[in-house]
Amino acid sequence: MAHIVVIGAGLAGLPTAYELRYLLPRQHKITLLSNTPKFTFLPSLPWVGLGLTPLEQVQLEVEELVTKRGIEWLPEAVTQLNPHTQTVHTNSQSLDYDYVVVATGAELALDAVPGLGPDNGFTQSVCNPHHALMANAAWQDLLQNPGPLVVGAVPGASCFGPAYEFALLADYILRQQGLRDQVPITFVTPEPYAGHLGIGGMANSSQLVTQLMAEREVEVLENSAIIRITSQDIYLANGHTLPFRYAMLLPQFRGPRFVREAAGLGDTKGFIPILPTYRHPVFPSVYGAGVVTHLAPPEATPIPIGVPKTGQMVEAMGMAVAHNIALELGAVFSPPVAPTLEAICFADFGDTGLLFLADPVLPDPETGQRRRAITLGGRWVGWMKTAFERYFLAKMRCGSAVPWFERLGLKAVGLSLLEAVPEPHTVPKDVLSH
Repeated sequence: MAHIVVIGAGLAGLPTAYELRYLLPRQHKITLLSNTPKFTFLPSLPWVGLGLTPLEQVQLEVEELVTKRGIEWLPEAVTQLNPHTQTVHTNSQSLDYDYVVVATGAELALDAVPGLGPDNGFTQSVCNPHHALMANAAWQDLLQNPGPLVVGAVPGASCFGPAYEFALLADYILRQQGLRDQVPITFVTPEPYAGHLGIGGMANSSQLVTQLMAEREVEVLENSAIIRITSQDIYLANGHTLPFRYAMLLPQFRGPRFVREAAGLGDTKGFIPILPTYRHPVFPSVYGAGVVTHLAPPEATPIPIGVPKTGQMVEAMGMAVAHNIALELGAVFSPPVAPTLEAICFADFGDTGLLFLADPVLPDPETGQRRRAITLGGRWVGWMKTAFERYFLAKMRCGSAVPWFERLGLKAVGLSLLEAVPEPHTVPKDVLSH
C-alpha cells in the first residue's frame, strides 16, 4: 500500500486528489491537506471584490466532498516537508508518505513593496478570499466617497488577467452608477506593453487591450515599477507619483514557507522545479502542480515579471501528476504524460470581455511561435465565464476532475490536457539553475 499526500485543496490540489482516487485501487491511501476548510473558485474573486458575486457562491466545504469518496482530510497547515525522510509535518502530527504532491498555490509576497496589501499596507488584492472581502468593503466605501482609482501589478507579478478585469469592470460599474467622472482610473503594469500578460503577448491581445483602455478612458502606464506606497500615493521608479483613493495591485508570488525552508526543494523564490512529468528532478517522491511550480518566462523583460498559470493549465498539471504516480504504482500502463499547457482565459469587463486562447501558453523557444493564439471579444465572454464557474463547481461537488465529456469537448475544439512525455526524459536547463 502506498500513501500519497496532496498539499493544497484549490484549483490544482482538489482535482489532483480526485484523479488519484479515480486511478488508484482502494488499498492506496490518499490524504488531502489544506490550511483552509473551503475550496474557492479563484477566477471569480474580481467579481467578489467588486460586489458582483457573494463569496459563498464560489466556495465549497472540502470535508464533505472528499471524505465520502475515500480521501482522508486534514484541515491543517504544513509546517515542514522533509523530502529526505519523506515526512510532512503539521502543528499536530507528522505523516509519512510514499509520494507528495505540492499543490498549495502561491504565497503572496506583500513584503516585497513597502505599503503593499490590505493586511499591513494601503492597497487591495483579489488573490484570496479574505482579501477579496476586504477589497469589496473598500470598494463600497469608494462608491460613497469617490476619488482616483489605481489598478495594476507590482514588479515580479505573474497573473495580469485579474488586474485588467478589475480595472474595466470597475469602469463599467462606475458608469452605471453615474460616478465615472469622479473616479479617474490609472492602470500601472510592469509588463513591457499592455496585453503582454507575462507570456510575450498573443495574437492581437495588445491591440485589443490597448483599444479597450483608450475607449474607457483608462490611462495606462506600461513598463512601470512600483517601489513604495503610502496611504495616499503610489511611487514609481521613474519618479512619478500616483495619488489614489482606492488601489488594487496584484503582488508577486512565491512558494510557501515550508518549501523555501527545505534545502534543495524549491528555487530561490520557493517554486518547485519540475521535470516534464512534473516530478522533482532531485527528489523522486515529490511532485508539483499548479502555481507553486517553476515555469521560466519566455523572454527577459526590462522589469521582471513571471509566467501566469491559468485554471486549465493548473488542472492539466494535476492530471499529469496523478497519471504519472499511478504509472509508478502499476495502476495504469500507458506512457508517462506531461500537461500540454494550453490555456483558455475568460476576462469579463461588464458589457464586453476578452477570451484568450494560447496553445501552448509559452511559445516555442526556437521559433517564438505557438500552434494557435486567439483573442476574441464580446459580451458573451462574461456569460461563458459564469457558465464555466458553475460547471467547475458542479464537477468538484461530484468528485470528478475531468469528466469524459469535458475531454471530448476539448478534443472537438483541438485542445487536450495531456501529451506523451518527450524523449529523452531530461531535466530542462533552466530548472536546476533556479
